[in-house]
Amino acid sequence: MIILLCVLAVPVLLLLVWLIMSPGKIRTYTEPNSLSEKFVMDINGAPNGFFINSRDINNPVLLLVSSGPGTDDYVFTDKYNDMHIEDEFTVVYWDYRYMGIAYNKDFDVDSVNINNLLDDTYAVTEYLKERFNKDKIYIMGFSGGTHIALMEVQRHPENYYAYIGMAQCVTDSEENDTIMYEFMKDVFEKRGDNKNLKKLEDAVEHLDSGNIKCKDWYVYVNLLHEAGGGTIYNQTEFEGIVWPIITCKCYTLKEKINYIVAMKKYRTTPLNDELDGFDYRQSIMSLDVPVFFISGEYDYNCPWELVQEYCDVIDAPQKGFYKITGAAHSPLWENPEETEKALIEIKEMTING
Repeated sequence: MIILLCVLAVPVLLLLVWLIMSPGKIRTYTEPNSLSEKFVMDINGAPNGFFINSRDINNPVLLLVSSGPGTDDYVFTDKYNDMHIEDEFTVVYWDYRYMGIAYNKDFDVDSVNINNLLDDTYAVTEYLKERFNKDKIYIMGFSGGTHIALMEVQRHPENYYAYIGMAQCVTDSEENDTIMYEFMKDVFEKRGDNKNLKKLEDAVEHLDSGNIKCKDWYVYVNLLHEAGGGTIYNQTEFEGIVWPIITCKCYTLKEKINYIVAMKKYRTTPLNDELDGFDYRQSIMSLDVPVFFISGEYDYNCPWELVQEYCDVIDAPQKGFYKITGAAHSPLWENPEETEKALIEIKEMTING
């Protein structure tokens, strides 16, 4: 009986601990002009979520377009406490329609498409300009969010001081797959990791051109995490993504569950198909605003070599590429000091533009 009670008590205890670790609270400040808000509001007929952090709301507004698409990124701000760009910007983390804290049971899968998300981005930008009394804002796409942010800046450059692409998606091509493959193969061979080498070979097709084509993106990315070039340098997918979601304090327990449900549903939306086969080196060759890219030196999810090449070829009034040391796919949180220095430099170069 005692053993049975202990067995039953363990999951109950774990649930209680998880509840205690899930108050749903975000960063707060003591400065008189500071702001900390977490809320959901209707944008173009769909729920959208917002986390806003600022030590001074008179600072420029930075809209962070979340990754995935469909993955909320405030979880990393919650976990990596050394990140403090809210000292320099009013930072708006946006959970676009039905994702993250904006999830609800009426999730309209068909409405999650490029046109609607671009219309939402415009509406969110107009809301932020009006609320904070700004003529323009900064927009930073992160990973999968770079698709949306980049396209919106092309449509409405008048709204933005600059476009910032962190872990910029450049191309969905064999070139991208090949760079990833070569990185993973080199790591696994040096480790003598024959098990993952076999998994890698099973996940790809060797083309006559000498390039590599990935057959299963999710297997490929999981292997990339095993090789150390994934979301967080030298962390597995569980360590870099799953565990931060489980242990973060910025979501309630229900919000954490919804986060996962929404993330999975995003993989079934029209947006997934619409983004197949992109190559911005051919489709978006110029922007009418300053353009800056921030990549981790170990980022092979969105390989930094391709990002640097895109920076070289894109035409813009100002442009720059920052390679962040010791970071993989999430430089803002992995090396906040160096990334924040880059963002401050970008602000100083463009704020009067």
